Amino acid sequence: MRVLFIGDVFATPGIRVVQRYLQAHAAEYDLIVANGENTAGGFGITRKHFQELRTAGVDVVTLGNHAFDQAEAAELLEETPRLIRPATYPVGTPGLGHVSVQARNGARATVGQVMGRVFVEAGDDPFAAADAIVDAAGPEDAVIIEMHAEATSEKKVMAYHLQGRASAVIGSHTHVQTADEIVVDGTASITDVGMSGVQHSSIGLQFEEVHARQLTKRPRRFKPATGSGTLCAVVIEIEGRRAKHIERLQWRANGVAGEDES
Repeated sequence: MRVLFIGDVFATPGIRVVQRYLQAHAAEYDLIVANGENTAGGFGITRKHFQELRTAGVDVVTLGNHAFDQAEAAELLEETPRLIRPATYPVGTPGLGHVSVQARNGARATVGQVMGRVFVEAGDDPFAAADAIVDAAGPEDAVIIEMHAEATSEKKVMAYHLQGRASAVIGSHTHVQTADEIVVDGTASITDVGMSGVQHSSIGLQFEEVHARQLTKRPRRFKPATGSGTLCAVVIEIEGRRAKHIERLQWRANGVAGEDES
């Protein structure tokens, strides 16, 4: 199974670069997962943005700490299993924390998400939640778990915790792609897959407002950066439940990641 995991899709530039990339390359993958919690101008997801990602070819959309920033997200989570939120939200929270889907090659995959507790609003135990996702997966399922967390150490420890049991542990949330992809005992991991959006920005936001707020410590309304987006992702090769390879990907329509962004 060839899996594409797309990092945090930020606002319109992120959606557009995902659409362009998948228009040309979607047929190369058996399963496509994307984090969509920043599609609505950086804060949450709407029905429109979810449908844009699905129409582009994304099979499962994940969320994170911005899961419920938009009012319609709760209703949307109840309507479709193809949109999931962290399994670490309390019992009774709308939606699912994992889903089992059939990939285009006929194999099955369980995709789940947990959220960390270091430097973010703490939820339920992410290690117990990840264990539950692995236990719920079918015996032949590939298991792909997204660890949405701030701390590098917490994400690395989660990969260790699931070593040999999950096919992949993919870190997200910091919006900066790391260079530590590795496969150990059949488990692929990376600390952060990165952000799909305008790279010349403050993790997706225009510099001006963030700069002013940091200088003056006074509130400013943040605005999404504009310009050409870069897709940040990883490609994972999985046989059964064991990952064989993981590779970082950065892509722009002109073929040069990060060039001419404004």
